[in-house]
Order: sequence, then C-alpha cells, then structure tokens
Amino acid sequence: MNKNLWLLALAQGFYLTNNVTFIGINGLVGLELAPYGWMATLPVMGYVVGGALSTGLVAKSQHRWGRQRAFQLGLLTSLLSAVLGVTAVMLHSFPLLVFTTLVAGYYNANGQLYRFAAAELAPQGFKEKAISLVLAGGLLGAVAGPFLATRTKDWFGLHFAGPYVMLGVLSVVAMAVIHFIQFGPPPTPAEAAKTGRPVSELFRQPAFAVAALSAAVSYGVMNLLMAATPLAMQTCGLSFEDTAMVLQWHVIGMFAPGFFTGSLIKRFGTLTVMSVGVVLNLVCVVVALSGQEVSQFLWSMLVLGVGWNFLFTASTTLSTQAYRPEEKDKAQAVLNFCVFATMTVTSFASGALVTTEGWNWLNMGSLLPILIVSLSLLWLKASGLSKRLSA
Repeated sequence: MNKNLWLLALAQGFYLTNNVTFIGINGLVGLELAPYGWMATLPVMGYVVGGALSTGLVAKSQHRWGRQRAFQLGLLTSLLSAVLGVTAVMLHSFPLLVFTTLVAGYYNANGQLYRFAAAELAPQGFKEKAISLVLAGGLLGAVAGPFLATRTKDWFGLHFAGPYVMLGVLSVVAMAVIHFIQFGPPPTPAEAAKTGRPVSELFRQPAFAVAALSAAVSYGVMNLLMAATPLAMQTCGLSFEDTAMVLQWHVIGMFAPGFFTGSLIKRFGTLTVMSVGVVLNLVCVVVALSGQEVSQFLWSMLVLGVGWNFLFTASTTLSTQAYRPEEKDKAQAVLNFCVFATMTVTSFASGALVTTEGWNWLNMGSLLPILIVSLSLLWLKASGLSKRLSA
C-alpha cells in the first residue's frame, strides 16, 4: 500500500458513508413522504437508477478527463444531491426526494470505479490485494454512516434533514482527499481515440460474462435484502437504533474481509473465493428464515456482507483479466451498468415484496439468482479456463 492507495481507501470510506446513510434513511424518509407504503423504497431505487443511467456519462468523463477530474465531478454531484435532500425534507416533497437520489446516482456510479483505480495504482503483483484493501476502506462507512445518521437525524428540528447536511460536508472533505491522489495522466487525444473491441465481443469471453453476472447478482441480492431490512425491522416493532446497528454490522461484514480477501484470492484462486461467497449468501437466507429477532437480522446481514465481499471482490479481479487497457473505461462501464440495472430491479422489489409478501418470501426469492451464479461458476470451471483463472 502506497500513499495513493491509502487515500483512495479513505475516499472509498466516504463513498460508503454516503451509501450506508442513503440506504439507511431514504427508505424511512420515503415511508414518511410516500403516498403509498409500497413506494417507500423508490428513493433507494432512484439511487441505483441514477447510477445505471450515469455509467455511460461517467465512462466518457473518465476517458476524456482522467480519473482525478472525473472523481471530483462525482463528488460535486454528491454535494448537490445533499442540498436537494435537505430541501425535499423541508418541503415534505416525495417527488423531490426521488429526484435527489437520481442525481446522487452519478456519484454512486463514480465511486464504483475506485476499486478499478486501485488496480491501476497498485505495484506489479499487488492488484488483487489493492482492490481488496481499498474496498476495506468501506469500514469507515460501516462505522460513520449509522453513527452519524442516528446523531444527526433530528438536527434543525426536521426529521432526517441532518444526515443530508452531514453528507454535503463529507463530499467537500472527500474532494480534498481526491486532490492529493496522484493518478496517471489524462489520456492523450490519440489514446482517447482507441476504444478496443465492441461490448458484444467482450461478453463472448466466458470470464467477462461470468464476472459481470456475479458482480450484478452479488450486489443485487445484497441490495434486495439490505434495502428491505429497515422496513422489515420497523414492521417487527424494532427501533431505529437497532436498525442502525444491524446495518453497521452488515457493512462491517462487507468490508472488514477486505484486509485478507486479496490474499485468499492470491492463494486459492478467483473461482474458489467466488464459490465461498455463494455459499455464504445461502447461509444468510437460512439464518434470515430462522426468525425475526434482532439477533437473526444481525447475523443474516453480517453473513450477507461477508458473502458479498468474497463474490464481488473476486468477480472484480476476474473481470480485470478479460479486457485490454484501452478497453477499461468501456468494460468497467458495462460491468457497473449490469450492477446498477440489477440493483434497480431489486430496490423496487425489496419494498414491494416486504410490504406485501413479507420478509420470508423476500428471502426465498433471493435463492434463484444465487442458484444462477452457482451454475455459471460450474460452467466456467468446466470450460477449460479454470486452471488459468485459479492460478
């Protein structure tokens, strides 16, 4: 780890503070402002829809201006969304709240590229660990997000206005952090003109296709269950403090393994770590179906977080083996679009299912995409590429 990677890990921490706070409060603010209960998670869905719609714009900005200026633009958008969030709470406007999260989606799409920037800034042979350790910076979000949300939720005498103000301040601080990271120089006009193979050809590579599917499902299942957790816990009569604690441990599970996931990938291979991530997702569902006490919510979300870390970190590592340097912006945009498109569906489904069918049916429904990833990993292992990818 060098100075640039440490600063990038800190930026990842601010990014996850934004994510955790948005997911923790937007469903609850949506429940207060939405005309119908099933619309409560539309603001959460807006966050990922905005990310999906922004992937192409983010890729173009990265390709044209380089990492640093593009990341700064994302943080400026985060600051704007924080101002809009406060305004939505003050005006009790549900449409404005949804629009706020759509705008914030641009920052969401930008932050998803921190892990790829880590691979580029890493010394030779350190790529897997760099991706893993920068993702571990999300631990800051695990601690700071719930803590700051609970401490600021009643600032200014307005319910949940304070967290948006807090996120605006963090956006400014994160801009300073990005300023001191020494990224590579912006591409020259000749380099920018090279775009590499078309997307269809990238997807014809088994490694790229499985990496995209696994990354999308890892985030989709995690988002399906995590976005519904605050609503499910409120339905069970549990407090917001309990919800914040569960989300905190969930995010710890997501990012604490980052200190050793890279080493596991290096030792046991990408596909093995991805397979363990799938098994942990199944364990999460079993625990969630065992009851609806605080302990069951906590342990299921903690295991889900660890499963996400293994599957997502390993699929990111797998994807970097499947595209050329001149294709990175295009390939990363496609991967992130797959993630956000899946999250869009699960964000809406989480609110609709948990408020109509209940927590148990929501968990059982998550088994199908987990099964699909399991089959894709078996297919990849049987395709003749497994020895090279496991090395």
